[in-house]
Amino acid sequence: MAVARHERLGRAGSAVLEICVLAALYYGSARAGLLQQLVRRQVTPLWPPSGIAVAALLLRGPRVWPGIALGAFLVNVSLGPSPPAVLAITAGNTLAPLCSYALLRRVGFRRELDRLRDALALIFLGAFTGMLISSTTGTSALALAGGLRPGGFWPTWSVWYTGDATGVLLVTPVLLVLSAARLPRRAPASRWVEALLLLAVTIGVGFLETSEVPLLFLAFPLLLWAAYRFQLAGAAPCALAVSTFAVVAAARRTGPFAGHDLLTCMVSLQAFNGSVALTALLLSAVVSERDDTQREIALACGQLAGMAARIATGDRRPELPSQEGENTRKRGTGRTGTTP
Repeated sequence: MAVARHERLGRAGSAVLEICVLAALYYGSARAGLLQQLVRRQVTPLWPPSGIAVAALLLRGPRVWPGIALGAFLVNVSLGPSPPAVLAITAGNTLAPLCSYALLRRVGFRRELDRLRDALALIFLGAFTGMLISSTTGTSALALAGGLRPGGFWPTWSVWYTGDATGVLLVTPVLLVLSAARLPRRAPASRWVEALLLLAVTIGVGFLETSEVPLLFLAFPLLLWAAYRFQLAGAAPCALAVSTFAVVAAARRTGPFAGHDLLTCMVSLQAFNGSVALTALLLSAVVSERDDTQREIALACGQLAGMAARIATGDRRPELPSQEGENTRKRGTGRTGTTP
C-alpha cells in the first residue's frame, strides 16, 4: 500500500510539474508574441502559444490541458476589458488546441510528420479548423465587452485566426522535431558543414527579405533546399525563422511593408507566412515518403535477388526475411526525419 501510494504521489507530482512548465512556456511565448501586436495590444499575426499548446497535447496527452488554461488566463488577465471577457478568451484558447488534438487523433496523426496525410491533417484540421474556436470566441468576447471599435470585428477576427493558425503551422512542427531530435551517427563532416551553411543562409535571407527591396520570395529556394536535404528537421526551423523576420518587419512597418495600411500589411504577411508553412510541411513530407518508398523498393529487390539466387542453385526452401532487412524496414517506418 505504501509503495502504491508513493507511486501515485510521484505521478501526481510529475503531472503538476508538466502543467506548471507548460503554463510558463505558454505565458513566456505569449509575452514574446505580444511584442509584435497589431490590434488592441493582444492580437498578433503570429501566436506561438497555440503551436506550443497543440504540440504539448500531442506529446504529453490531454492531461496537460490545465497548463494551457492557466497560461492563457495569466496572459489575458491584464489585457482583457472585463473579467467575463478574460474567462471567455481563456476558454477559447484552451478549447481550440484540444479540438485540434482530438481531430488529429481521430485521423491517426503521426508525430513524425513523415507522411503527406499527416502534413495535410496538421494544416487543415490542427490549424485551419481547430483555431476557429479561439478566434471566434476571443473576438466575440472583445466585441461584447466593448473592446472593439465599430466595424472592427472582422479585421480583428482575421488577425486573431491567422495568428493562431500560423502558430500551429510554424511552431508545432519545430517542437515535434525537437522532441525526437537525436545526434546523427556517423554523419560525414560535409553534412555538418552543409547544416551550418543552411543556418547562415537562413539568417542572411531573413535580413534580405525585410530590406527596403522586396525580396520575400528568397525564402522559397531556401525552404526547397532545407526540405530536400534535411526534411522536416531542416524545413520547419527555416520556415519559423523567415516568418519571424517577416512578422517583425510587418509590425514595425519596415522593409516591404513600409508605407502600407494595416489591411494590406496583414494580407501580404499572412499570405507569405501561409505559403512558407505549406511549402515546408508538404515538401518535407513528400521527400520523406519518397525516401521511405526507396528503402522499401531496395529491400524488396534484395529479397527477390536472394530468392532468384536460391532457385538458381536448386535450394527451394522458403527464405525468411533477413535480420538486416527487418532492421531496414523498422528504420524506414519509424524514422523521425531528424538525421541530416
